[in-house]
Amino acid sequence: MKSKRQIQKENTRQKIIDTAYQIYAIEGFSASTARIAKEAGVSHGTVFAHFKSLNDLLECIIGEFQIRLASEFHDMGESSASVSDFLDAHLKILMDHEEFYLRLITERSLLPEEVQYMYADNQSTIAHHFNLLLSREMKTGTVKEIPVHMLFNTWLGMIHYYLWNKDFFSPDEPVLARYAGELKHTFISLITK
Repeated sequence: MKSKRQIQKENTRQKIIDTAYQIYAIEGFSASTARIAKEAGVSHGTVFAHFKSLNDLLECIIGEFQIRLASEFHDMGESSASVSDFLDAHLKILMDHEEFYLRLITERSLLPEEVQYMYADNQSTIAHHFNLLLSREMKTGTVKEIPVHMLFNTWLGMIHYYLWNKDFFSPDEPVLARYAGELKHTFISLITK
């Protein structure tokens, strides 16, 4: 059984993580730990009592985000889910985290190298599960015989293009909420026989 102090410590850590996630989503990854501490209502030193460095905090936040994405798709890759189901799930997750994901893809090169590797590793995991579904549908004859890595890259390219150009496509509302159906329909029409 956890002590009251242990529970309080875990709650403080989670509050720092949640606050940092929100600030990074809105302001970008250049936001300071002092800013995060102030918004979380803790001292600056408390941030470093829970995370040994800024890199440690970033790894935790991005790691948690990536775990959410990967766990959703792991089950789909192993089940009888369709490519259409995968696209719906992927879009839903990205819509739920659109601001943060946009920061992640636009500011990735500014992140510490180990955090960039976490991102790349997770994209690779998602691609693997997507490729399992595509390969299965190619065997049934519903999806065109196209190298599966190109299909995932095309899907991501479409999403990233709209996100990177949000100010052009949808300046006043989330871009994926506005274009999710069109993106999915276009992609499905490109890959199916």
